[in-house]
Amino acid sequence: MPTITYHQPSGAARTLTVEEGTSVMRAAVVAGVPGIVGECGGQAMCATCHVYVRPGAEELPPIGEDEDEMLDCTVAERTDRSRLGCQVSAGGRLQDLEVDVPAEQV
Repeated sequence: MPTITYHQPSGAARTLTVEEGTSVMRAAVVAGVPGIVGECGGQAMCATCHVYVRPGAEELPPIGEDEDEMLDCTVAERTDRSRLGCQVSAGGRLQDLEVDVPAEQV
C-alpha cells in the first residue's frame, strides 16, 4: 500500500499508509495531520492544502490550470515544489510520497 509522509516545520514527521489513489489532502484531513486544512474539500478552490513535494516524486501529473491559479494564492511562499495536496495522490508509481507542510495555511 502507498504511504504519505508529512514533514512538519518543527521537524516532526508522520507517515500514513493509504489506499491507492488517496490524495495528500484527504489522508491528512482524515488523520488529523496538523497544517492541512482542506477548506474546499478538494475542489482546488482554497489553497489550504498547500504542500511542498519532496524530490523523488517526478511521476506527479503536471500542474493543471486551476491548481496553478490557486498556488498563486497560498499564504506560504510558492516554490517550484509547491502543489495543492488535493491534486496529488499516492499510488501507481508514487508509492512513497513525502511532503513538507508549510508553517501556515490561512
